[in-house]
Amino acid sequence: MPLGLSEEELDLIDDMVAARRTVKRGSLLFRNGEKFTSLYAIRTGFFKTCVASEDGRDQVTGFQMAGEVVGLDGIVNDYHTCDAVALEDAEVCVMPFDRIEELSRAVNSLQRHVHKIMSREIVREHGVMLLLGSMRAEERLATFLLNLVQRLHARGFSQSELILRMTREEIGSFLGLKLETVSRTFSRFAEEGIVEVKQRHVRILNTDALKDIVNPKSGAGTA
Repeated sequence: MPLGLSEEELDLIDDMVAARRTVKRGSLLFRNGEKFTSLYAIRTGFFKTCVASEDGRDQVTGFQMAGEVVGLDGIVNDYHTCDAVALEDAEVCVMPFDRIEELSRAVNSLQRHVHKIMSREIVREHGVMLLLGSMRAEERLATFLLNLVQRLHARGFSQSELILRMTREEIGSFLGLKLETVSRTFSRFAEEGIVEVKQRHVRILNTDALKDIVNPKSGAGTA
């Protein structure tokens, strides 16, 4: 929620939350084609969004964690364009979109905040397109790990340790890589002393090395 609100404005926003909803691991928060009515602020847990590809497999389009909002995909056409699946037991705040629009007209800072959330989603989409369009496997996985740990750190978690809530296969689906390639790249990072991997627990040992994979340092003599 935006900062610097008056007590009265905070009460209004608090009233905007229609309900809290628990979603069990593996269950759907909403599905592709379902009528759009609300945005969902994740209180606890982790989600993935995905769409069914032509061959019937799930194509992962994103991962969302506590402190983030899901459901923005439904705004444009009044129905959801993907499935949102809980990767662990989760709880969300249900925020009816008509109420958000109504309050946004009354509380300017809320309107700006909603626009920021939407803008962040657009920037993320562009990042994914760049990721899938031009990067090698090592660059894709390094970018993914750096982004994930950065988002977790912004929520008070470690800058170097994370527990992957998603499977290697789901990571591969998101990054446009085969499962074997994801596993092989993790192993290579571990052999080079960049990360330490124990099943789903990952510790980043050399953040600079990961960053250098994504943005190689310029050679000597360059401007």
